[in-house]
Amino acid sequence: MSLAAVILAAGKGTRMKSRIPKVLHKICGRSMLSYVLEAVAAAGVEQNIVVVGFGADLVAREVADRGRVVLQAEQLGTAHALLQARSLLKDFNGQLLVLCGDTPLIEPETLSRLVETHRTAGSVATVLTAEVEDPTGYGRVIRDNQGRVKRIVEQKDASPQEIEVLEINTGIYCFESAGLFEALDKVTPANAQGEYYLTDIIKTYAAEGRAVGAMLLANQAEAAGINDRVQLAEVERVIRSRVLLELMKSGVTVVDPQSTFVDHGARIGRDTTIYPFTFIEGSTTVGEDCVIGPDTRLVNSVVGSGVTIQNSIVLESYIQDRCSIGPFSYIRPETRLGEDVKVGDFVEIKKSDIGNGSKVPHLAYVGDATIGRKVNIGAGTITCNYDGRQKWPTHIGDRAFIGSNTNLVAPVKIGAGATTGAGSTITRDVPDGALGVERAQQALVLDWESRKKSKAEKDRDG
Repeated sequence: MSLAAVILAAGKGTRMKSRIPKVLHKICGRSMLSYVLEAVAAAGVEQNIVVVGFGADLVAREVADRGRVVLQAEQLGTAHALLQARSLLKDFNGQLLVLCGDTPLIEPETLSRLVETHRTAGSVATVLTAEVEDPTGYGRVIRDNQGRVKRIVEQKDASPQEIEVLEINTGIYCFESAGLFEALDKVTPANAQGEYYLTDIIKTYAAEGRAVGAMLLANQAEAAGINDRVQLAEVERVIRSRVLLELMKSGVTVVDPQSTFVDHGARIGRDTTIYPFTFIEGSTTVGEDCVIGPDTRLVNSVVGSGVTIQNSIVLESYIQDRCSIGPFSYIRPETRLGEDVKVGDFVEIKKSDIGNGSKVPHLAYVGDATIGRKVNIGAGTITCNYDGRQKWPTHIGDRAFIGSNTNLVAPVKIGAGATTGAGSTITRDVPDGALGVERAQQALVLDWESRKKSKAEKDRDG
């Protein structure tokens, strides 16, 4: 049988206090809307419609090819939002899932069970409900003496007796599409908010004697909606725990899950160990047998196997096998490290390609450089790549040795097997196998200590 879904994502999310549409706020690297889109797709939905409003263009861009978008120009409630999908569903005949874009914990299996419960019971509508200890802020599910759903009442419109009810509406429904929009046309804003509530159609169906079912959610956390930053953080903790649990089950050691942050899209190989206060973000891929952290951040990077990265940042870069990075290294975008490369403490590398077996052990800046194999970059080396107007490249050949405190003024080439003397400022190319030295002649004042003492005594005596 046919199954479609309408995701309500038009709200501004006033309590988020943000210029960003609520459903686009990130959770473990993905928008909360993305989690809902993935859940309905996995539940077997054939048509997917997202109702947008505040920040419509941004939300539509996030939906992309994962569904069709319809605009709710004025946010007049959930029933009004669903009505906007009418034209896109005019030829649809089957079951219609309706859910909100701010419920990222919902599982595909739960949606599938809701649809199956609905179909088995032959209901015209089925509500996904949950029992909670504190129902504050949620619509209450009111049943009749036979336990059938009678109506759903929002908290602001509930009587004192209804407020005491612990069964809540999760905002997730399964409807029969036949006659649904005609019934929605009859909904009126007879509530404290002056809005058209989707819940009113439940009351209408029940009053007409039509079967309205309910499925009680086993794990109430799945229905958690996000309305403010506190709830955003709470849901992120749940999803982060899920991500880390899957990693640990797959053979990754997470030393302290409470202080480790891995985005949903990251991939990490087995026998890799992640130490505390590590952030692995975006589409980062980490190979096997790596040691990552502590205090490390990897963003949209590819890291090979056998790599050690500690107390460092790697952004949009490619790190091959058996590299050692850190502590306190900064690898900036478009950097490529070959196999067995060492990048040590207080080193910054930007948009550079470093060949196999090369070393930048400490206190250096390498930018816009191509460095060959088995090169040693001495402490204090700087590629002077910017002249105030544009960036210039530095090329260093295989087996070159760059002495400590060398300034390489780009554009410049250091040949294979060449050496630069410590403290040199190199402004011209150094041929293969040559030594490039540029430094002032050393002066010696042999009686310097006695001169200092004599001057100090004179100053003291006046």
